[in-house]
Amino acid sequence: MRRAICGAALALSVATAFAQQRSTYEEYQRMTAESAPIELYEMAGEELWKKPQGPKNVSLERCDLGMGPGVVKGAYARLPRYFSDADRVMDLETRLLHCMMTLQGRGRAEATKRVFGNADRSSEFELLSAYVAGQSNGMPMRPGTDHPREKAAFELGRKLFFHRAGAWDFSCASCHGEEGKRIRMSDLPVLYKAEYARPLMSTWPAYRVSTSSFITLQWRMNDCYRQMRMPEPGFGSDTTVALITFMTVTAEGATYRGPAIKR
Repeated sequence: MRRAICGAALALSVATAFAQQRSTYEEYQRMTAESAPIELYEMAGEELWKKPQGPKNVSLERCDLGMGPGVVKGAYARLPRYFSDADRVMDLETRLLHCMMTLQGRGRAEATKRVFGNADRSSEFELLSAYVAGQSNGMPMRPGTDHPREKAAFELGRKLFFHRAGAWDFSCASCHGEEGKRIRMSDLPVLYKAEYARPLMSTWPAYRVSTSSFITLQWRMNDCYRQMRMPEPGFGSDTTVALITFMTVTAEGATYRGPAIKR
């Protein structure tokens, strides 16, 4: 009896401590959200969107993100999707790269020389992603699901999510496949389930407080592979786009609430 009572008391103590920690983290998120400079990234991204660049000296204002040339409002909420002019499924960053190459005449090597920035200097893709994504705030997420290529990308992403490989025999599901997991104060949601994928995918890209920088989903995919001790995928590769497609389609119907903040 005494052991049972002690066990119950210990369980209650652990649950109370966890609840207090969760409350502290939620307060931390609220306070950081009030001072996060997300609007500054969006403003810088809008300037970059309208800035003539490349051999053709034109801006990205005629870039078709899926809603028609130059239409930004609501475009992010409909990505990833199939684009017939490229004959592939693209997420936002992959599509931006396509427009840099086709509209501005820039070479892939030059345009992707610096795809991930830091606290001192953001990359073009991060600033542009902040601007474009912000134009979908409050809209339902409706990625492409009807075209055969979109269905194939979803299936590839699902397989990659559960595929174990690398020196540590990890997969995406190693961290995001079971309920109740977390790293320090960060929860590890089960991303193949809609109820967990929706609140997460509806807040990317995001400002990361711990690094004082704006980060994107292409960065997140790349860094996850790095942490799993696997070869880092190419920027905008079929691998990263498929994973983003899988998780975004799983989150379909969520209201987009980004760009947001992350720890």
